[in-house]
Amino acid sequence: MTTSATRQRDRLHQSVAPFLSFFGGPFAQLNLEPDVANFAVGNPQEMPLPAYVEALQRHAEPQDKDWFAYKLSEPASQRTVADSLTARTGMDWDPDDVAMTNGGFVAIAVALRTLVEPGDEVLFLSPPWFFYEVLILAAGGEPSRVTLEPPAFDLDVDRLAAAIGPRTRVVLVNSPHNPSGRVYSRETLQALAAALTDASARIGHPIWILSDEPYNRIVFDGRTAHSPAEFYPHTVITYSYGKTLLVPGQRIGYLTVPPTLPDRAQLRDEIFTQQIAAGFAFPNALLQHALADLDRLSIDIGALERRRDRLVPALREMGYDASMPEGTFYTMARSPVPDDAAFAETLARHRVLVLPGNVVEVPGWFRISLTASDEMVEAGIPRFAAARQEALA
Repeated sequence: MTTSATRQRDRLHQSVAPFLSFFGGPFAQLNLEPDVANFAVGNPQEMPLPAYVEALQRHAEPQDKDWFAYKLSEPASQRTVADSLTARTGMDWDPDDVAMTNGGFVAIAVALRTLVEPGDEVLFLSPPWFFYEVLILAAGGEPSRVTLEPPAFDLDVDRLAAAIGPRTRVVLVNSPHNPSGRVYSRETLQALAAALTDASARIGHPIWILSDEPYNRIVFDGRTAHSPAEFYPHTVITYSYGKTLLVPGQRIGYLTVPPTLPDRAQLRDEIFTQQIAAGFAFPNALLQHALADLDRLSIDIGALERRRDRLVPALREMGYDASMPEGTFYTMARSPVPDDAAFAETLARHRVLVLPGNVVEVPGWFRISLTASDEMVEAGIPRFAAARQEALA
């Protein structure tokens, strides 16, 4: 193996090392124990939506000999997505611009492989989703962080604009934002669009926004999650149905570009090529057949909001500095001691699982998932208090 290949392998490994370390530690040991209050990840802690199961059962019955044959981006699935985006954004979305993928993870990977050439810089927001860096590296890009400062985790457009250089090709934005729960406003996204328009003209090539939007329907307090695609034509949206339906193991998603982007035919061809090169990155037949039914479903967003309103004030009353999320499954809380990994282990001894902040590049904090059941929330509140007292003793 060449030195450059070894270096690339090492960088890939280092980018996922915190994730692997956590999920091979207390999480793996305690995840399946019934008395544990599990706030670590956005996994379901209750049975799936009955309507979801019924839709899969209904569409599992073949209607023709090709029902389970090889599938690409099926026209019916593309129309479902285009109609949904048109209703959400007010823009007239073209079904041909929708590429169906086997989950949002793959949608991001395909988008990066399509947009990025070796050595191109990709700016992404930190704290990030676990796997942005490894996907950027795997596409041949050079990852560069733009830090969001806790506890607000605001998107500082001026800071982001100052980070743009001549090799910047993509800005990866995630709103509603995992792990903070921030939802970036229309005004912030308009400012971002203006900054990238100016920077693109200055450096001589378009800078793309890769807008990772798996939580765009999971928003609280009557908010709307706007997409950068509403304001900036050079935007690729990636989406996963696994969040809104809370079925992360049933993988279907998409990537798409807005109708305001000119000359889209060549991009469609390149995306298709990259889906093939990524290992036939299309959803399975059953999920595509069922998508028109699945697109209308959602987990109970009100239940997530009620858990937020129960848990965050309780944490604050104990003395935690905890954020009030505007969307997603998640809230962030400051560890009472600087070593967030050590405090996560203290919580684990009290039968509470959380995600240490070092896994998502926020040392001294930890992430809590609101997909925990109501029973876990009630059991967890006194345990959070006891762990804090122990850590400060």
